[in-house]
Amino acid sequence: MAAAPGVQAQSAAPAAPVRIRIVGGLANVNQYTRHEEPFWTTEIPRLSGGKLSAEIVPFDRAGLRAQEVLRLVQLGAVPFATLLLSVSAGEDPELGMPDLAGLNTDMPAARRSMAAARPYLEKVLRERYGVELLATYVYPAQVMFCTKPFTGLSDLKGRRIRTSSPAQSDLVEALGATPVQTGFAEILPNVKSGNVDCAITGAMSGNTIGLHEATTHLHTMAINWGPSAFVANAAAWKALPPDMQALIKRELPGLERSIWNESERETLEGIACNSGGEPCTAGRKGRMTVVRASAADERRRREIFASTVLPRWVQRCGNTCAAVWNQTIGPVAGFEAHTR
Repeated sequence: MAAAPGVQAQSAAPAAPVRIRIVGGLANVNQYTRHEEPFWTTEIPRLSGGKLSAEIVPFDRAGLRAQEVLRLVQLGAVPFATLLLSVSAGEDPELGMPDLAGLNTDMPAARRSMAAARPYLEKVLRERYGVELLATYVYPAQVMFCTKPFTGLSDLKGRRIRTSSPAQSDLVEALGATPVQTGFAEILPNVKSGNVDCAITGAMSGNTIGLHEATTHLHTMAINWGPSAFVANAAAWKALPPDMQALIKRELPGLERSIWNESERETLEGIACNSGGEPCTAGRKGRMTVVRASAADERRRREIFASTVLPRWVQRCGNTCAAVWNQTIGPVAGFEAHTR
């Protein structure tokens, strides 16, 4: 019997190592360079005693668009991958449920929302796509970088703002601004060219790509967190020897914890680095003006989420999604979804 795509083992030599192929998350950010890549290329071979090895490449260096990854895993062309859930939500709105723009303004809220949604996401990915959800990760808080001064969310009216998901675009439109949805690699060129006035991206991710040198003001409110999911094509997963499956399932929770913890720390450090403060060990110091989220910003955020972001998500997703929301995230977030 032939091995499933992406899982190669030599039947004539049972002792030969099993090798898996993985498409990872975004290149050049710490989730990948500090965690994903060393976990698969160093830790897993060590922990398996050389029985399991992995080849991993970031999706944006593999010539893939983030929107394509889930479909490629479903087909088996990509056996193991990290999905950007907010991007995949463009095709399947349910996948964006745990991190709608304006829902999670701090890390505890993000953790609660993901924990509430995860059993349902596992079911959707398995039954709809033939894909196993093995871990969830999160990027540092997605915040607002702008090229011109502002004092709060109300000042953003009329600006062109880079977004990465439909829900972010909904929030930006509700602020009276114009959303410009682009990929991560296109942020800096769009800012430098003047095509956008502001960009929503990770506090530290923006620093990594040099956004602190092209913008002047940074808002501290977390728009969302950019969760991702590590998934496997069902056939590729089943083709792994049981002891290798057990090893991966045993070790992935540690990878999850390290990424979530670092993302929380990196959010604070990203803000410090961009503004030239401390601590700043992982980034480059800038001179940005930090705009702290005010009580008025918080009221506006809650109003926009309840009146625009959540209803539009239900409109895209369907009335069944409203029921799912009210059974999962709604009770922990304090927002009820209504059918149309």
